[in-house]
Amino acid sequence: MTDEEGAVTGTDNTVADDDALYVLTAVLLTPAQFPSVLGDDYPAACAALGLEPYAEGYGLVMGQDGDGARWTVVVDDVSLVAVAIASWDCGMEYDLSPDDRTVVCALPGWPLAVAVAAPGVAAPHDPAPDPEADGEDTPPLAPPDTDVWGPAQRRLGADAIALQWAVWREQIDDRTAFASRPGGGGADGAAADGDASGLNGGTGTDAGSGVGGADADAGSGAAKDSSAAQREGAAERSAPSGTHPGVRRALAEAHAYVDAPPPPGRVRSSFASGDARTIRADGPGWSMVARTDDIAFLLLDEVPGEILPVGRGRELPGLLKALDALAVRPS
Repeated sequence: MTDEEGAVTGTDNTVADDDALYVLTAVLLTPAQFPSVLGDDYPAACAALGLEPYAEGYGLVMGQDGDGARWTVVVDDVSLVAVAIASWDCGMEYDLSPDDRTVVCALPGWPLAVAVAAPGVAAPHDPAPDPEADGEDTPPLAPPDTDVWGPAQRRLGADAIALQWAVWREQIDDRTAFASRPGGGGADGAAADGDASGLNGGTGTDAGSGVGGADADAGSGAAKDSSAAQREGAAERSAPSGTHPGVRRALAEAHAYVDAPPPPGRVRSSFASGDARTIRADGPGWSMVARTDDIAFLLLDEVPGEILPVGRGRELPGLLKALDALAVRPS
């Protein structure tokens, strides 16, 4: 069972308005763990569903009613939904039956793609409009379009790299990807003397053909009272011309998060091997996935399908440590 699809529990769960719901899957919607396809941060993901960004979060239970219509039931019993997801991930059965008192609302449609359907009912479809709503009923939820490159696809790509870090990391040859360039830093990604931005040049390759050779160190290291614009300006002036401007902008904005913490969920930290942490950060037009003991990868809206490695160098370790310190973590 994954965050976006699961197995039918095989039970009818009365969760809202005395209507039976055949539970298909469930996901968490909390500051530390939410479907990033819905937004760059937790408040944005909540807004996509018309929910208030409640600090404790929600559980989203997706299923079909007796007519086969798609419904998403929002509950505030996060622990119950977390236990169900953990059980399903371990291949165990779990009867997810939220108490009526925990139901926040029932929304028509599904916000995520679900690859399974309940047996014995009609194929999944949107509920019919409520004739008593006078045309003011809530439009059915639908998964974001991921067929065309954009924010949703970019965030999904970063999530995939985080889940399969070793697979992507082994495609990077540090000697070639982060090789020394005229006027640039050394093979470790460090910047040349006087390069305040700490950025090295390079370009990425299409994700479909593997990860390739963009290389950048991580940021300006400007004083805390400097604005994000000043940071980016410094990067523009001092970074080698081979570095994609979107990389400079994304790293400058990531540095700005350290001085002015972003909305909850914009930066998230999760377990990695050993003492390392996996960092997932998003911003306008960019997504980052990194390991605190290694390099980072950037995905940009303006560079469809490309994955841009960021060399560790002198600045990246400090940036990742700072992001880890301000990130929300799963409880």
